[in-house]
Formats: sequence, structure tokens, C-alpha cells
Amino acid sequence: MKRKLILASASPRRQALLKNLGLDFEVSPAGVDESVIPGEDAAAYPLRIAMKKALSVAADKENAIVLAADTAVIVDDDILGKPQSAPEAKAMLQKLSGREHIVVTGVGVVDTANDRSLSCAEQTIVYFHPLKETEIDAYLASGEPMDKAGAYGIQGLGALLVRKMEGDYFNVMGLPLSKLYRLLQNLDADILQKTGF
Repeated sequence: MKRKLILASASPRRQALLKNLGLDFEVSPAGVDESVIPGEDAAAYPLRIAMKKALSVAADKENAIVLAADTAVIVDDDILGKPQSAPEAKAMLQKLSGREHIVVTGVGVVDTANDRSLSCAEQTIVYFHPLKETEIDAYLASGEPMDKAGAYGIQGLGALLVRKMEGDYFNVMGLPLSKLYRLLQNLDADILQKTGF
């Protein structure tokens, strides 16, 4: 059965990843409250938000597969979201300097044609180099940190801050493609064979 693929995200990185797979899709960003629930498990947060986004956009879509994702950078059980100011971004980078953190991306998929929904999460461990203040300031001056969880983007200049990582690179970009592939297969949609959407 052919269904429209809808990305419930305005993220240019997620859009680029789907385009690189040769997929045709519509973009319909979800406007949902992304506040952390007091006492919420940090690793569970992105999965909850991803499903909330997917269900929100799917509510008025027919014959569609709605895909949503949410990425969180976690250090010391604290969730580092997108910085709201340059000083906040600097504080995040200082906190990540010289140590490891976990990047968790939750993925939610809703098949409106068959009233089914599935979700999964991926975790990647990222290790930062110790950062000099001049390096942090130069990175902030690039403007790159401001729309990214944890105040860095691994696909850009942020790659220069990373010493090594364990796990899925695309997860750190915001969409774990291997997990997504298998999730969609469970909804009879195959990216490789271009079937189901």
C-alpha cells in the first residue's frame, strides 16, 4: 500500500538525511510542548517527545506514515537541549569539555492508514577533547551551536571538538537511520526496495 511519508520536524539535518536516502516526503513540523516532566528519566525523554510529535501531526493525516524524532544530549543525568543564548551555549560546551556524554534520539512512527505506531531509541557515547576557552569562543562565533541539542553539531565544525564516539554517527546528527529502516520495515515500508510509500 502506498502511503505518503511525512517528516514531523523542521530539522534541516533530518531532512537532508532522508533526501540522501532518495525518499520523497512532506515536511510538517509538530508544535508540541517539549518541557521535561519533573523526575523524568533523561533517556526516556526524547522517546516520549518523538511519539508526541508523531501523534500530533498524524491526527489529521490520512494514508500516511508520520515520522518524528527528538534528540537529547545527556551528561550527569541532565538533559542539554538547544541553548537559548550564547552564554548558555558556552556553559554547555564547558560542561562537555574533556569528558563523555550520551546522545539519545527517540524515533516515533505512526501509520495512519493502519492505525499503528512504533517507536525506538538509539544511544551513542561521544567523547569531547578538552576545550580551551578560545576554542569555545571561536565555535560560538560561528553561530553553529545555537539550534542544536548540547550546543554542537557533529556534521559541521562541532566535529572538531569530538575525540571519538561509540555508536551510530547518524544518531548524533538526529536520526538513527539503521534503526529507522527496521522500524519502517515493521510497518511494511522498505527504504531499500522503495515499497510501502
